[in-house]
Amino acid sequence: MFLVLLKFSDVPDRGARARAHLQGHKAWIKRGLDDGVFLLVGSLQPDLGGALLVRGPSREALRARVERDPFVREDVVRAEILEFSPALASPELRALLE
Repeated sequence: MFLVLLKFSDVPDRGARARAHLQGHKAWIKRGLDDGVFLLVGSLQPDLGGALLVRGPSREALRARVERDPFVREDVVRAEILEFSPALASPELRALLE
C-alpha cells in the first residue's frame, strides 16, 4: 500500500498552471478511482496540495501512473511516494488488510 503526497511546488506561475490543467488532473484522479487503484483522495491542509491512499500496483507502476498526472508533468505539484505495510485497521477498514 502507498501514500502519495502531491505537494504544491514553488514555481511562480503555479496558480495559472493549476487552472490550465485542473480538468486533466481531475480526469487522472477519476481514472485511478475507477481502476480501483486509488482508495482515498483528499486535500492536504492548509492548502498544501493533495494526498492519495493507493493499493495494488508495484512502486514502478505507481510511479509511472503518478508521472502521467498533468499536475506532476506541469510542475504544479511534486510527488512523494511512501510505501507502508498496514498491520491493524478499524472494523470499517479491515478489508484493506486483505
